[in-house]
This record gives sequence, structure tokens and C-alpha cells, in this order.
Amino acid sequence: MIGAAFSLFYSESAFAASDKSENERKTDIPHNKNRKYPTAITADNNSIRSNAVENISVTTGTHSGNRKARDSLSPVTVISSATLRRSGQMNLADALTHTYASITQTPMGNDTAALTSSIRMRGLSPNEVLVLVDGKRRHTTGNFNADGGPDFASTPVDLNMIPANAIDHIEVLEDGAAAMYGSDAVAGVVNIITKKQDHGLNLSGQTGANAYNGDGWQYQLNADGGMKLGEGGFLHISGQMYHSDHMVPKVDLDHRLQAQPADHGAASYTGSQPLSVHSNRYESTPEETRENLAIEWGKKFTPGIEFYGLITYAHRHAEAYEQFRLPTVGSSVSPQVDAAVQSLAPEGFSPLEVDEENDFAATLGLRGNDFLGFNWDISSVYGEDIARIGLNNSYNLRMLSTDPSICSTNAQSDVYSADGCGHSPRKTRAETFTSVQWTNNVDFRRHFNIGHKVPMTLAFGAEERMESYEIRAGNPNSYQLGGFQSYSGLSPQSAGTWYRDIWAWYLDGDFHLTRKWDLDFAGRLEHYTDIGNTENGKISTRYNFNRRIAVRATISTGFRAPTLAESHYSALNSSPTGASGILPNASAAAASIGASPLKPERSTTVSGGFVLEPVDGFHVEADVYQINLRDRIVEDSNYGGCHNGDCSEGENAAAAFKSIGVALPAGFTGYSDVFASYLANGGSTRTQGLDIKADYAFHFHKYGNLFLTMALDLNRTRLHHNGTDALGEKYLNLHDITSITTDYPRSKIILNAFYNIGKWDVNIRQTRYGQTTDMMTYQDWAPSSVRYSTTQFDQFIQSPRWLTDIEIGYRFNSKWHLAVGANNVFNVRPRLVPAAAAYLGAMPYDNRASQIPFTGGYYYGRLNANF
Repeated sequence: MIGAAFSLFYSESAFAASDKSENERKTDIPHNKNRKYPTAITADNNSIRSNAVENISVTTGTHSGNRKARDSLSPVTVISSATLRRSGQMNLADALTHTYASITQTPMGNDTAALTSSIRMRGLSPNEVLVLVDGKRRHTTGNFNADGGPDFASTPVDLNMIPANAIDHIEVLEDGAAAMYGSDAVAGVVNIITKKQDHGLNLSGQTGANAYNGDGWQYQLNADGGMKLGEGGFLHISGQMYHSDHMVPKVDLDHRLQAQPADHGAASYTGSQPLSVHSNRYESTPEETRENLAIEWGKKFTPGIEFYGLITYAHRHAEAYEQFRLPTVGSSVSPQVDAAVQSLAPEGFSPLEVDEENDFAATLGLRGNDFLGFNWDISSVYGEDIARIGLNNSYNLRMLSTDPSICSTNAQSDVYSADGCGHSPRKTRAETFTSVQWTNNVDFRRHFNIGHKVPMTLAFGAEERMESYEIRAGNPNSYQLGGFQSYSGLSPQSAGTWYRDIWAWYLDGDFHLTRKWDLDFAGRLEHYTDIGNTENGKISTRYNFNRRIAVRATISTGFRAPTLAESHYSALNSSPTGASGILPNASAAAASIGASPLKPERSTTVSGGFVLEPVDGFHVEADVYQINLRDRIVEDSNYGGCHNGDCSEGENAAAAFKSIGVALPAGFTGYSDVFASYLANGGSTRTQGLDIKADYAFHFHKYGNLFLTMALDLNRTRLHHNGTDALGEKYLNLHDITSITTDYPRSKIILNAFYNIGKWDVNIRQTRYGQTTDMMTYQDWAPSSVRYSTTQFDQFIQSPRWLTDIEIGYRFNSKWHLAVGANNVFNVRPRLVPAAAAYLGAMPYDNRASQIPFTGGYYYGRLNANF
């Protein structure tokens, strides 16, 4: 029991009881027809050895077949599914954030970004984190984050589209690894290892809500089980269903629905309807329903060769609130439209941005252990994500008019409406994004003994990957005449399908020069059909002074290729008082305001640290690191608006949008709040940090067991170069600089205590999020002299916050376990931003900072059954 509890608590606990690593299970295929597949360690598997933690073998960051987590040349941590489950979080991205110190996420995205999950590691962009599933590259989302902030321009892997109950454990590599895996492995690698048991049935259900707020109700149902697949094979199926309601903070006070200062930028509501000041629910969590499925199998094909595969599918329906529209919003178009809106929506309306998303992936492969003495693995992985973005509960205002100067059915008119005039649908499809990755790999590995003196592992292989990104135009009513309120759809001029092919070759040599000294060299060459060649290398070493003290160090180069979405995405977001949007980098419209073709980001990473075990069972790891990242892809958002009364940039921005078929929404007469942006290689940064992890177990015999862990991440990013665009302006203003330097906590500490005695278990977690700093844009309640300025900003400091999480569990018997818990017991919330920086009063929190969420206390219950 002691070993079982410890193995589940410690963040490096394996969830596989086999002595062999995952790589060994893949390639060391026995000829024995009675082959047994690994058995999961469950919370009550009393037969687990007490030294299970020491038997962890990892496959991430190494091609060696028997590398233990504590023996790794670079920092690797293993997180068990039980550790993730005890986080109390239903979504995988949230669970990782709660249990891993160097991983954070932005609590809330805007627009479509609110509908996709993403994580950040070591303060870098979500695009800088590579996600693998069973060592194979996972495809990315099609949903592009078009809003400014630390996650801007990201199309990361959506972790929540992977069924969490299909996960055996997760291996996290905290080091640059582009020389091993290719693009994106700059901040680190997250490798999700799935369950491969051939027996058992696991059921669970969890429900909870934001108790202090009285909303945000969630539930999740899980089932997974395994069976034998003939002789020497297994089949494991996992299914999951999840639902979450909106959580709306009760601190939003719409500026337009209350007394405003004399100098304000948004017109007050003067209608006759009694509207609540809480009508604007923009800063809230989306409503989401999601179904996930995973099917995995392995089957002996011939003696020494195994056929394996994994299929995952997920469907998501999510809805996020947009800015509240007053009943008088139509007055900006014409009296007729004003009357129509007040008749259709007498109390105003809150548009809902909708994501109807389908995500699927399939892996097929063969692996064996004797091709000229080499272990080998041939695989093909196809992944696709289709995100259908739409709007509900909104209108195309100009379509409500029958005035031919505003809306016309004449196809030759500048105000043509394909769907007629005098009426508007309430919902529409704005665009559809499709991201595809098809990756084919061949890998070889063999152990040698050079001169009977130096054991080594030689690994080499090749990869071919096809990537495509498709943008399908929205319904005509979503973009014609300025489009729907809150979000203009994409026109045919913005639509298209783009492809590229990537060819890669790698070589890795791991040398055990002495019994105490290990040295690893890795190199990788890649060719992209759109950006050319990249070459990257890595040298890692480790020296064990004795069984209690070791030192390790790594130096590597890396890169991140610009995604197809970054080169070709375009969009226009409208608000009640302005509009801003992104021009496709590869377009003539972007070139007209200074854009140049994107090139890869390039990195140099240096890290070093030590591993200690001062006394038996007390483990300490400490590593320092530095990541120099050049040619970072950022947003040049300076173009537009008015400067000293000159609105030519705002007018040019509007003209650039029109050239790609996107018109400004109805009602614009001035251009002070109209901005066009594009992506550029605009800056270089240096990230420095320190990671410390420690754990110890107290065994009190009949009085139970107490397991303690601590994890600390100290992190600082500084801007070292700010590029200049074609107009002579710096790419990054202060607002942009804070997005990539100080919107990430300077520190994050996780202290965890797990105690079990008899049938009871208690988990207490204290998490401290360090300070974040943001330079916020002055909004509608700011003085007109600085309102919407791109040169003057309001500095906002989010002070450190402590969160307390508690879970108490009781095991009725060997099959049933009940847990109740509370995350953020004391309902700690972020600081409120100043009214001058809170747009329309509906954005009371800094939604760019990757610190604590604004959802407050969350209480839940969970029931598990294992058969």
C-alpha cells in the first residue's frame, strides 16, 4: 500500500507496472505467444513494489531503451494519471497547469481563442511547445488565436481533444529538443503515453460548480477498458463526455448603462428599457459540450513484429459571449434599422461566438527488434482538425434596411446582399478552418559496444510530413455589408488551401564513456518546401559522482517554422466603437503596409543542473536554463488610427481590409479606432530561469503515510531586439512587449501533501503564482488624449496570489472510491483593472495575464469504480 500511494502521488510516478520502458515494449517483442501487456497501477493495487518510482523508464528526450526518469541527461518529469485526477480539473490542460510548475495557461481567450485550450511552458508561446502522443507528433488545431496577447497567432495542439481517461501517464521534457523532434520543441516537449492494458474496466463521474458564483456547473463521465486481442495482442477503448456551463463574474458593470464621466468614448444608453448594468457577459467562460473517444491496439503480426495503432476522435460544441449590443445599436445605420433592432431585440442582445469542431487522428505502425540487429519502427500518423466558427444571437444590421443605398439586391451594387434586404438571420457561419498533418516516420536503434569498452546507442531515422491549412469563406451574410455584429466572417478573397512538405533526417549517438559519464550527440536536418532548410544539433552530458550526486548539462539549437496559418490567416473583429484585424502576411494587402515574408524562429538553449539524493527517499533536482530566441513571430499592430488629427493610417487600414473583401461594420464615420496588423519576425528575446523539484515520503506504519513534493519555476524573459518595419516604426510597442515578457508569472510554486491512512486519503495543494505586469490600452473611460493610444499605456501589476486546493477521498472497497474536493477554497480572484483600462466595463480582469483564473472557488465530487 505504501508503494502504491507513493507511486501515485509523486510527480514522477509511472502508471505502468512493467520494469521495461515504453520503447522496450515497442521493440523488444517476444516470440512467446503468452506475451503480457503492461498492467496499470491503480490506486489500490497493493502488490506494487515500494521502489516503483525508481523503475520509471522514459522515452522522451532519449533514444536509449532503458533510461530512468531520474537518470535522464535533461530534466524529464513523469506525471501519473492519478496525479492529474487529483487536481480536480476535468480538462487536461487545466490539470497540467495545476500540477506542473513550469506550465501555465491564459485564463480566458477572446473571440475564437476562448474556444480552444492551450498551454505555455517557461513563459514562451503555446507554439513553442511540442506535443507527442506515444512519441508521435500530434496535429495542431485549426482555430487561430487572432487576439493580441501572449497566445497571439498560436495554433497549438488542443490538449482537451484528447480523452484524459485514455492517458496512462505524461512525460514532460524541460529542454530544447528540435534536434530530436524538429519544429516547435523550443520550450519543451509534452509526451502523452496512453493506456495499453488488455483487461479491466474503469468508470468515473465528476460534477462540480463555481460555488461562490453560483454558476459554471460542470460534469464529466468516463469509461475505459481493455481486452485481449487474440494471442499476444490487446485492445483498449476509452470514452469521455464533458459539459460545462457559462461562468459569468458578477463584477462587470457596463459603462454605457451607468453614469459616465464627462470625457468618455462610448455613448450612454438613453432608451426606455430598464437594462441591468450586468448585461454585458463578455468576460466569462464558454459553454462547452465535448465527446472524446480513443481506440488503441497492439497485435503480434509475425514473430518479432508487432502491428499497432491508435485512433482518437473528439467533437466539441462551444459558445462564448461577445460584447453586449444595446437596443439602439441600429441607430448608427439609419432610423429604419434602429426601429427594426429595437423591435427584434428590445433589451439588446449578446452575440455568441460558436465553435462546432471535429478532431480526429489515426496512427498505424509496425515495429520489430531484428533488422540487421536494429530495433525498428515504421509509422504513419494522420491528424485533422475542422473548426466551424459561427455566430448566434446576432444580426447583420445593414441587411435590416430596405434603403438601396444601405442594402441592395443588385449584384452590381457596392452594398449588395446575396440574402436579400429587410431582414437578417440570427445566426450564421463565419468561416471554417481545417488543419491537416500527415506524418510518416522510419526509425532505427541499436546498442553497440565500441572496442568492448564504450557502450553506445545509435539511433537514426527519417520523417516526411505533409501539412495543409484551409480557410473556407463564411456565408455571404457573415461578411457582406460589414458582416454580423461582433465578428465579421471571412470572404472568398481570404479563403484558400495551402500546402507544404517537410523532409527530415536525424542521427543520435548516446555514449557511456565510463560507468559514471554519459555523453549524447544529436543532429537533425529538415527541408521545408516553403521556407528552406534548417540544421539543428544538441549535446547533452551527465556525470554521476556517486549514487547520491550527479550533474548534467545540455546545449542545443532549435527552430520553429512559421505555421501555414501564420502566413495566410486574415480576420476582422469589430466592437461597438472600433474595428481591428489581421492581414495575411503573404498578401499584397499586408505588403502595402510593410509586411515581408515570414522566416523561422531560431533558438539556442543552454541548461545545467544537479540531481541529489542526500538521504534515501529524499530527491532534489535543480536546473538553470537560458533560451535565446531570435526572429520571434509577433504582431505589428501599430498601423491605423489617428495621429495628431491625421486619420490617414486608419483610412489606409480600412482600405487594406476592403482589398481582401472585408468591409468595416455598419456605422463607422471615423477611423481613430481602426487598426490593421500583420505578422512579422519582429523581435528577439532571452528567457532565463530556474527549476527545482523535491520530494520525500514519511511512512508512519499503522498511522498512515505522508508524501510531500515541492516544485518551483523561476522565469524571466527580456526583449533583446525590437525590429523596425518598413515605415520606420518599431514592431513592438510597450503593450506588445509585455505580452511576451511579463504577462507570464515571474515564479510559480506548487507545494503538495498527500496523506493516506486506512480507507481515507487527503490531498492538499498550495500554489503560488508570481507577479505579472501588463501595459494596458486606455479604453473608453480614459481621457480622450490617451484613449486607444498605441504609444501611451496604463501599467497594471497583478500581485502574487496563493491558491489552496483540498481533496478528501474514501475507499468503500477494492472497487469503489469517492472523493470530494475544492479548488481555490478561499475564492481568491485576480485584481480588478482600473476603469480606464476596462473596455466598456465588461473586461474587469486582465485576460492577457497567465496567472490565476477569475472563476474563483470550485467545489466538486467524483466517484470512481474499477473492475
